[in-house]
Amino acid sequence: MTVQDIRSFNRFYTNVIGALDYGRHLYAPYTLTESRVLYELAHSRRTDAADLRAELSLDSGYLSRILNRFEQDGLVQRAPSEEDPRRRRVTLTARGREAAGLLDERARETVGSLLGSVAPGDRPRLTEAMRTIRTILGDRRPPRAEDVVLREPRPGDLGWIVQRNAALYAAEYGWNTDYEGLVARIVADFAEDHDPHLERVWIAEQWGSPRSSEVESGGGRPVGCVMCVRDEAPGTARLRLLLVEPDARGLGIGDRLVTAVVGFARGVGYRDLVLWTNDVLAAARRIYQRHGFVLTAEKPHRSFGKDLVGQDWRLDLHGAPE
Repeated sequence: MTVQDIRSFNRFYTNVIGALDYGRHLYAPYTLTESRVLYELAHSRRTDAADLRAELSLDSGYLSRILNRFEQDGLVQRAPSEEDPRRRRVTLTARGREAAGLLDERARETVGSLLGSVAPGDRPRLTEAMRTIRTILGDRRPPRAEDVVLREPRPGDLGWIVQRNAALYAAEYGWNTDYEGLVARIVADFAEDHDPHLERVWIAEQWGSPRSSEVESGGGRPVGCVMCVRDEAPGTARLRLLLVEPDARGLGIGDRLVTAVVGFARGVGYRDLVLWTNDVLAAARRIYQRHGFVLTAEKPHRSFGKDLVGQDWRLDLHGAPE
């Protein structure tokens, strides 16, 4: 790759972005930078002025002028930070949230129109290409635990669970497509027939760097998942498909996901929580043990192209700590 290659791509991409706003006044009555600040305030979990300046790489004086205008227009409120009085916390007012929502709606419609011109078969390639550019050229600050939130799945997330399980277990353990088939059946069963009062999926979403530009993600990227579904045994729930992306491990995400399942299962009245795993998944096993799961059975088996030892674990929810 040469400097000219990057400059050529930059000209092409700039033309695409310009075409998105052609005749539509996408950001009106705000500038592009002002719109970015509004978006950040609406979606980021960190809203100190210093965080905004660092996240958007803005000059402090320029950001201050933007915030002054927003405050005069009734879009934001500023107050000393509860964590550090030397810092200024910035929050959107109801009017500010309305303005940010309008900009977001315009952006979704515009980008949706652009995606409509892309053949469905080409969209996964486009997504992967964008992800590759973000990963290689993106901000390399280490992720933080407070940048991760747990949320319910959105459209596309169940497909992500299948894809990431298949890709990660193939890369890390050499499992073949039999495992992808198993995950796909589990996810399909949940999607087609589940009781939302007794069964649930959690997606761990990381905010901050690297930022996702995908419309559907709302500004973050999925880095983990877990499911809680009904088991065949009465009064029993089953924990399934716990996963954390390699670059997000070490932040306690797996522990938080299991905590969410345990709390949910106990809250809706299950007596026991069970799971099936394999002995090679040592990190996940340690999480289960910390939560009080007890190994109840082991059995060698040949699955996913490998010789494995399957394990059944059980947690007595009546005896589990609150």
